[in-house]
Amino acid sequence: MFRSNRIVWLFIAVLLTACSTPTQSSSSLQVLATTTYLADLAQNVAGNRLQIDTLMPSGVDPHSFEPTPADLRRVADSTVLISNGAGFEEFLDKLLQNAGGKRQMIEASNGLTSRKPSPGEPIDADNPVDPHFWLDPNNAIQYVENIRDGLSQADHDGKSIYTANAAAYIAKLKDLDGWIKQQVQAVPVEHRLLVTNHESFGYFADRYGFKIVGAIIPSVSTGASPSAEQLAKLVDQVKKSSARAIFIETGNNPQLANQVAKEAGIQVVTQLYTHSTSDAKGVAPTYIDMLKYDAMAIVNALK
Repeated sequence: MFRSNRIVWLFIAVLLTACSTPTQSSSSLQVLATTTYLADLAQNVAGNRLQIDTLMPSGVDPHSFEPTPADLRRVADSTVLISNGAGFEEFLDKLLQNAGGKRQMIEASNGLTSRKPSPGEPIDADNPVDPHFWLDPNNAIQYVENIRDGLSQADHDGKSIYTANAAAYIAKLKDLDGWIKQQVQAVPVEHRLLVTNHESFGYFADRYGFKIVGAIIPSVSTGASPSAEQLAKLVDQVKKSSARAIFIETGNNPQLANQVAKEAGIQVVTQLYTHSTSDAKGVAPTYIDMLKYDAMAIVNALK
């Protein structure tokens, strides 16, 4: 009887151990993405096998992000770090130097070529590469492929999972591209004019047939400051172009945009999600939600 009970308890212990261990996890990997949109892309590739953590919280402007000692520790503990690349994370080189250690780096934008400004667009001589590739979902496909390959290298046993998840998600990104194209049809071609807080919507404009009139901050980085002459020139450009709105991202001060809008006689559309998703309860908790929200905000303001 005692022996029989002992066997039963051993069986239960083994069963509980098996149930408490995820069948699709690789706990030895500590994967950290710099931004929320990258974390979402990566989580769609990783599925249930990995938990992707985010360095910067929702709503933070990466251009002005200043890491804390806690952020330094998280980077130091990471075994895989996913960044946008192309100079977007201006803080990253110093952070990695201070964190020390070794980790696998996945640069999501690797392989993409920076756009060239169209005639009439402001030119940022100090930052010739526009890193905002992800605002065109077709570029996000390249992000997903780079993340898939990087995670497969770090965790070869999970390669088949990452490959299947990436393929399924890429199909969703292609559907997203078609959906945005359809929504943009509601905007007459002559109204497809974008004025933004800084130069971030170039890839979106190129893909969906918009023209960039100008930006409050004539730079791909929000760290730059416009001069009074540049703001006056922008007001003239807006008036001549008949642009209908200025679009401002979350985390940016709308004061200058409000000033330009008042002088030019147009509206300001705030709270676009470009550098960050919203929190889970917000209007743009995922990358796909983020682009849908932004696309509809632009369409509704311009149609």
